[in-house]
Amino acid sequence: MAYINANYLNLKDSYLFSEINRKVREEAAKNPEKKIIRMGIGDVTLPLVPEVVSAMHKAVDEMASAETFRGYGPEQGYEFLREDISKYYAAFGVEVAPGEIFISDGTKSDIANITDIFSDDNTIIVPDPVYPVYVDTNIMCGRKIVYVAGTAENNFLPMPSADLKGDIIYLCSPNNPTGAVYSKEQLEIWVEFALANQAIILFDAAYEAYIHDASLPRSIYQIAGARKCAIEFCSLSKTAGFTGTRCGYTIVPEELVMQEVSLNKLWNRRQSTKFNGTAYVIQKAAQAIYTPEGQKQVHEQVEYYMQNARIIADTLKEKGISFVGGDNSPYIWLKCPNGMKSWEFFDHLLVNLGIVGTPGAGFGENGEGYFRLTAFGNRENTIEAMQRIKDLL
Repeated sequence: MAYINANYLNLKDSYLFSEINRKVREEAAKNPEKKIIRMGIGDVTLPLVPEVVSAMHKAVDEMASAETFRGYGPEQGYEFLREDISKYYAAFGVEVAPGEIFISDGTKSDIANITDIFSDDNTIIVPDPVYPVYVDTNIMCGRKIVYVAGTAENNFLPMPSADLKGDIIYLCSPNNPTGAVYSKEQLEIWVEFALANQAIILFDAAYEAYIHDASLPRSIYQIAGARKCAIEFCSLSKTAGFTGTRCGYTIVPEELVMQEVSLNKLWNRRQSTKFNGTAYVIQKAAQAIYTPEGQKQVHEQVEYYMQNARIIADTLKEKGISFVGGDNSPYIWLKCPNGMKSWEFFDHLLVNLGIVGTPGAGFGENGEGYFRLTAFGNRENTIEAMQRIKDLL
């Protein structure tokens, strides 16, 4: 008899965004004439920038010729892309060697897969509210999870307390879902905590390109000591619109050693066994992001979405609705008006205003009563959605 992994039975029946999509489909079926504006899921709407598209076309042409065709690539990623990412970090004062960078198909899968190299006996520390993947992947392994509360009182940036105990710490800054960003001083405290407790920080930097305030860290490795206690994940999904193209990377420093074992070598062994590498065409497209023209073009896209965030923020201010995020992040985390619950507010916006957001309760206990809007829509829809809020909310 084959036995299932019984830990899967401890998961919620439906993934958050699957439930949202179900409700939207039902509303669209009941009211087919209604224009529904989606500001919930964090998918981008602008096309790939010209520099990326050009590089992808050239790579496809290479694959059409026997002389330049490429088959299996290195599981860690091609050296050309790893070197360019290393130079990208050096531009804001962070040393990361190409051999510490592992190219993948995105942050979500790496954050899930990194659990393979850690024992199921570890205690996991996650903020609440939190991106569901951090929690669900550890429930699948049967690990103990300890939550640190992100609340309005601490600006949704939870910090370690004297009695907090744990082995693996998930941090996301700029944060998904709240849009809050840790300061250098706050991250220094987390790094000190990790070093003192021989813990590992899993740092999700998927939204680092949206940080406009130069005093805020874009990488955990801007913090002294972090190379001895932190793994960083980053994605090109929101930086350069690769949500449908799929490319990201994970950084595992050489100094990161636990129980006299190099985690860089351990992750390399895992990837070599379970991952066949990211497609050459995609990696050439990703490399184009790091050219001078590519950087200019993707920065223009980021600024487009941040202008959307400012439009949303201005509307919420006008309506007297409190929120965080939107200044160094594409996410706006608002308090549901009139004491409404998260799913109650979701239904109200969907049915009465034709706007889709994400209920805060889907991100954890401390998300109840809050709601996430994203700035990834097009400008016309963002303006129209905010006008509906001004007129009807």
